[in-house]
Amino acid sequence: MKTGCYLTSRLLQFHILVFCLISLSTKSYALTISRDGRPECVIVQQAEATAPEKHAVRELASTLSQITGADFAVVTAPSEAPAKAIIVGQGQIAKSLFPEVEFDKLGQEEIIIKTKGDMLLLAGGRPRGTLYAVSQFLQENCGVRWWTPWASHIPKHPTLQIGQCDVRYQPPFESRDPFWYPAFDPTWAVRNFSNSQSARIPEDMGGCIRYKGFVHTFYPLVPPEKYFAEHPEWYSLINGKRTTDHAQLCLTNPDLRKFVVQRVKEWLRESPEARIISVSQNDWHGACQCDKCKAIDDAEGSQAGTMLDFVNYVAEQIESEFPNVAVDTLAYQYTRKPPKTIRPRPNVIVRLCSIECNFREPLSSPANAKFGDDIRGWAKICNRLYVWDYTTDFAHYLQPHPNWFVLGSNVRFFAEHNVKGLFEQGAYQSYGSEFSELRAWVLAQLLWNPNQDDQKLIDTFLKGYYGPDAALHIRGYMDMMHKASAGWNLTCFSKTDTPFFNFQTLADAERLWKQAEQAVANQPDYLVRVQRGRMWLGYVWLSLWDRLRKECNSQGAAWPLPESRKAYAAEWLKLAQGVSGLPWTKVTLVNESGLTPEKFAERFADAP
Repeated sequence: MKTGCYLTSRLLQFHILVFCLISLSTKSYALTISRDGRPECVIVQQAEATAPEKHAVRELASTLSQITGADFAVVTAPSEAPAKAIIVGQGQIAKSLFPEVEFDKLGQEEIIIKTKGDMLLLAGGRPRGTLYAVSQFLQENCGVRWWTPWASHIPKHPTLQIGQCDVRYQPPFESRDPFWYPAFDPTWAVRNFSNSQSARIPEDMGGCIRYKGFVHTFYPLVPPEKYFAEHPEWYSLINGKRTTDHAQLCLTNPDLRKFVVQRVKEWLRESPEARIISVSQNDWHGACQCDKCKAIDDAEGSQAGTMLDFVNYVAEQIESEFPNVAVDTLAYQYTRKPPKTIRPRPNVIVRLCSIECNFREPLSSPANAKFGDDIRGWAKICNRLYVWDYTTDFAHYLQPHPNWFVLGSNVRFFAEHNVKGLFEQGAYQSYGSEFSELRAWVLAQLLWNPNQDDQKLIDTFLKGYYGPDAALHIRGYMDMMHKASAGWNLTCFSKTDTPFFNFQTLADAERLWKQAEQAVANQPDYLVRVQRGRMWLGYVWLSLWDRLRKECNSQGAAWPLPESRKAYAAEWLKLAQGVSGLPWTKVTLVNESGLTPEKFAERFADAP
C-alpha cells in the first residue's frame, strides 16, 4: 500500500510538472497592446494601402480605443517599421517583417493573423481579406460582438494583451448572404463577413458580390408585351399552344438564343461592375413542350437538360467579351434534378433551391432525401454550385418557425458538398420578424466558418442581445417549441393552424417570455428587445383566439391574456408600431404578400 501511494504521488507530481511546463510554454508569449488605458503600440497603414485597407485601419483604431480607452496613433507609410506595431494590410513593411507569408498567393478573402516578436500582422487578400482579418481579430482575440446594426458588445480592457497568433484562413463559401432585413446594413455586413449584394457595401469598404439581375430573369430579358406578338415561337408551347401565361421560353429556338445573348451583353455593358448575370427561369412552372425541348429533357431525364444547354450556349457566346463574368441559373422546382449528361461550363453557376424541403429537420436527414439526392448529383458535375436556402415562413413572418437548431447542420451539409455560394433567404421586407436578429447573426457567423458550434452561437447571441438574465428563459422557450414541433412538416409557407400551436404549448411559451421580461425589467435596452418576442406569440394568439379559448376552457386552465380579443389586438398593434427613436422596433409587414400590422389588427376590431 505504501509503495502504491508513493508511486501515485510521484506520478501526480510528474503530471503537475508537465502541465506547468506546457502552461509556461503557451503563456510565455504576450503582446501588450495597451496598459492601464495607454497605448503600447502603433497601427501601421502601409503606403500601398487600398481604400478597403484604410477602412480596416480606421475600424481597428476606433474599436481598440473603445476597448482600452487608449488613443492609438496611426502611422501612415513609415520608412521603417516602429519597434512595436500592428501592421495592417499588404505592403512592403509587411513583406519585410513577415517574408514567410506568400501575400501574392492569398485568395481574395483569405486572412492572415500572425504575431512575431512585438509585431502583429492583420492582412489578407484583396479586396476584402484585410477587413475580415481585422474583424476576426477583434471578435476572437478581443471579445467584440456586433449583434445587429444597433446592438453590440465592446468589452472594456484598459490593459489588453494577446497571446501568440498564427492564423491563415479562407472561407469555404465565395458568396455569403444571410438575407434577413437586419443584415442589409453595410457596416454590419462587413463586420460579420457578409459579402451580400443586398448590403450594398461601397467599394471603399470592400464592395460585395455584384449581380446583374438576380433570379427569374426570362421575362425581363425577353418581355412578352414587347416580343410575343411578333415572335410567339420564342415562348413556351404548352398543350399545343404558344403562351406567356405562367410560361417560360422556348430554350431550343436558335433565334431566341441569339437574341438572349445580345440582351445579356447589353445588360453587362450597362453594369460593368457585375461579375454574375442571372439567366434563369420565371417563378413558376410552364416549361416548353415543343418537340426539340422535349427531346432533350427526355434524354436527360430532367427539364434541367434544356435549361443547362441554353445557359451553356449563352455563357460560351459572352465569354470572350466578358471573361470575368459567370452566368447564374436556377435548379428550382421543375429543373431541380440534375441532367444525365449535360455539364455546366466553367463560367456557369447553378443555384439549387431547397423550397420543397421540411425545414424543421436537417437537409441531410431522411425527411429531405430527394433534396439530398439532388445536391449530391449537382455537386458531382458543377464546379460552382450555389444554394438558395429558405429560413423563414413567408406567409407569416412573425409566427414561431422552429428551424433554429438545423441552421448549423445545414450550412455544414452545403460545405461538405462543395457548395461555393449560399443565399439564406429570410424575412427581407421588415424589421421585427421572428428571431430575425438571431438568425442574421448566427447565419453570418456560420457562413464565414461552418465548423463553429451553432448551439454555442445561439446561446452566445441570446446572452449578448437579450441579456444573461433573460437568455435562460428564451432558450427554454426555443427548446420547448422545437420539441413540440417534432414530426411536423415545417415549410417556408406553413400555416398558422399547426398542431404545435395548441393552448398548452402557447401558454407555456407565454409564461417563459413573461419570465424573460421580468428578468430584465430594470434593464431597458434588454427589455425592449425581449418584448419583441411576445409580439410573435401574440400574432398566433390573435389568429387562433376562438380555438385556443375552447382548448383553455376544456382543460379548466386560466386564460393568460386579456379577456377581450379587441383590447389585446390594440396592445399588440402598439407593440408592432414600435418605440419612438428606435426604428428597428417597428414592423411594417407581417408577410411577403404585403399585409401590414394595421390591416392584420383590423380583423379583430369588431371582436367581442
